Amino acid sequence: MQTLLFERDVQRIADDITGPITYQPDIVPPSLAATWFETLREQGRWHESSRMMYERLVGVPRLHGHYSVSDPALPEVLRHVLAFVRQHVDAPFNSIGLNFYRDEHDSVAPHNDKLHELVPHQPIALLSLGATRTMIIRRKKPPHLKTELELEAGSLLLMGWNAQLHYDHGIPKLPYPVGPRISVAFRVRPTRNAEGW
Repeated sequence: MQTLLFERDVQRIADDITGPITYQPDIVPPSLAATWFETLREQGRWHESSRMMYERLVGVPRLHGHYSVSDPALPEVLRHVLAFVRQHVDAPFNSIGLNFYRDEHDSVAPHNDKLHELVPHQPIALLSLGATRTMIIRRKKPPHLKTELELEAGSLLLMGWNAQLHYDHGIPKLPYPVGPRISVAFRVRPTRNAEGW
């Protein structure tokens, strides 16, 4: 598993056997994080989608977008973000996923990434921009230990490939107003799947 190149202020959420999962706040200067957020909000290729749940079609409670790193249409801002993340994480990222949580009503249910859509033993890096949102990280096996992690603007969450076997993660709805947030997720997909994810 590739790791953070710089370990300053890194919080370890899970150990190397079941994770690792690490969190590093303030990796991006506030003014730059704000600029990236505004640019992605305006220029991102945002989509709405639906999915079957409880035998009915429901809207996914957030906007999303996907880019291949090799896509000639990859926005310039994402090229800068990718270069920045690569200074901190040694991994051959080839896929960028975006999620736009517009307000407190947007969320993502607890889940783990599908391992067949990832290159084994490569990490997932998640850069947060905009408003702070809580991520719930929960161990799958008893005693189901749970961490509530505040993902701040300019922070980086790094999850090991094996963490998907042992933990679920999600962003719950909130009972109070909160501003918009964009997550930028970097993954290493098998070459045949890098396009369109």
